[in-house]
Amino acid sequence: MSDRAPIIGITADAEEAGGYSKLPWYALRQNYAGVVAAAGGVPLILPHESALVGRYLDMIDGLMVTGGAFDVDPALFGAETRHASVTLKAGRTDFELAVLKGALDRDMPVLGICGGQQLLAVVLGGTLIQHIPGEVPGALAHEQPNPRTEPGHTVTIRPDTLLARITGQTSAAVNSAHHQAVKAVPDPVVVNAWTDTDGVIEGIEDPTRRFCLGVQWHPEYAIDPADTAIVKAFLEAAASR
Repeated sequence: MSDRAPIIGITADAEEAGGYSKLPWYALRQNYAGVVAAAGGVPLILPHESALVGRYLDMIDGLMVTGGAFDVDPALFGAETRHASVTLKAGRTDFELAVLKGALDRDMPVLGICGGQQLLAVVLGGTLIQHIPGEVPGALAHEQPNPRTEPGHTVTIRPDTLLARITGQTSAAVNSAHHQAVKAVPDPVVVNAWTDTDGVIEGIEDPTRRFCLGVQWHPEYAIDPADTAIVKAFLEAAASR
């Protein structure tokens, strides 16, 4: 990593009035920012101001698109129906689409986490499974019943991929907090991780870009050595811009 600490833009979640505030508010788990700081980066949380996307991208060296308790609008990947379980946050999605497309246009290092991977897949031309229990026979409990600080299952990592080079592993123990997943991606996007039990896609990457990686799990929890390696490699790519 270079002597200059890379600035990492991190997308926030948004909630309507209630709970923390009587007015709408932003939210982000501390460990998203914490792992960036621990790896030597400067975390910068991005409010959903689409008019400022260009300014944000001028300021940051890498983009982390986070997860959240909501879903990508199925209309964005050409679905004609919406499963009853799908929850939308249109304002957040509109902003994340704009900042993610802008980052990809600049070939800026991108890391998509959980819902962030799903949005990345859609932006790259892919499609999503809207509700795993309804579409995948014999599926694992991808919304794991045990705490998110513990692994829920293992993933197989495809050799000769960016993810394999980063981690040096053929499998990893991961947590699991999602009911949607990537269904398919077009060339040249590569599926780099999956669950052997049900075949659900757990990771994607675009080898035509300097660093464009999505993982379905949450490496910010640092459950497996692969998690720390992913964050470290992302920051190294951002620092070398």
